[in-house]
Amino acid sequence: MASITCLLLISILFAHLAPILHAYSLEGYVDKSLSSYLPSNPKRILNVIDSCWRTKPHWATNRYALTDCAVGFGKAAMGGKYGPIYVVTTPFDDPVNPKPGTLRYGVIQMNPLWIIFANDMVINLKNELIVNSYKTIDGRGAAVEIAHGPCITVQDVSHVIIHGISIHDCKPGKPGLVRSSPTHVGHRGGSDGDAISIFASSNIWIDHCYLARCTDGLIDVIRASTAVTISNNYFAQHDKVMLLGASDEFTADKSMKVTVVLNRFGEGLTERMPRVRLGYAHVANNRYDEWSMYAIGGSANPTIFSEGNYFIAPNSPDSKEVTKREASGWKHWNWRTSRDVFQNGAYFVPSGYGTCAPFYTRTQRFIVADGSMVPSLTLNAGPLSCVIGKPC
Repeated sequence: MASITCLLLISILFAHLAPILHAYSLEGYVDKSLSSYLPSNPKRILNVIDSCWRTKPHWATNRYALTDCAVGFGKAAMGGKYGPIYVVTTPFDDPVNPKPGTLRYGVIQMNPLWIIFANDMVINLKNELIVNSYKTIDGRGAAVEIAHGPCITVQDVSHVIIHGISIHDCKPGKPGLVRSSPTHVGHRGGSDGDAISIFASSNIWIDHCYLARCTDGLIDVIRASTAVTISNNYFAQHDKVMLLGASDEFTADKSMKVTVVLNRFGEGLTERMPRVRLGYAHVANNRYDEWSMYAIGGSANPTIFSEGNYFIAPNSPDSKEVTKREASGWKHWNWRTSRDVFQNGAYFVPSGYGTCAPFYTRTQRFIVADGSMVPSLTLNAGPLSCVIGKPC
């Protein structure tokens, strides 16, 4: 008799709770596509960098004008502006004795060079490509890929511009001899497999590149590198995307200043967009399609100003936060958000007090758009399909 009474009570209780349980069940639930958080037909608006040069049909006969278009901390990067044009005619590579016509032969020269490409090519480097000062690598007018081998090292140099190329599937470099100038061949311990490693360098501008699927990071800015702008790039299919400062203990990185602007952080990314140590990062007008861990992180008390970005959180309820601090005691760190747009439950945890404005010089300064405009401003992130004689 007692068992019958228990069964009756359980039946009554279940009948009472059934509507409530149904309301919170996942039956019929379908994830909303992340693309639904973007405008259906965003207008094509040239951003502050692209409007400086892309409307001009004669860009190919005045390539040097690109140097006038940088913004932010890397504004002064001259690249090869005051040198001749050097044309890469072959994808062949020899790390020790590079031949004229190869990319490596151009980037190791001591004098300024503006490096362009005769035609489309995929360059499989045999070891890391060590770029000397006052060089521009300009992929406009050709489809240029550096892929499936070691990639680019910018070390102890200044005034380097890398524009309009794809760098993907980079592998670690092997220990061995690599030429870094016409007069110097040195033994290298092997690179990490970054797409672009910027080490103890200044006045660097990385613009309109595609970066994806590398062994280590996509862009590392480390060892007191500063005066760097990273703009208009398309990042995809990678774990640790961008590292600004490699060690909490390397206090010289307090002088690091980096502008991350108008980039698209696309599909398949996990974290570090960027991850900052000690220095200062102005992260402005970037589009974040999603992330699986976090978007912007750091440690060792960096200053981060997130301004006018467009954040679309992943559907996972555990990954909605934009920010991640890699330490305790972070409440005094100066991390701020201004005019950012947060979609699909994304949120930014601010901290600190006082201003965190970038304090750009007059020439570095640019107008940061409201975050709602970012889908339009970043539509052309990555390499452009430029045709000689026509606006790009």
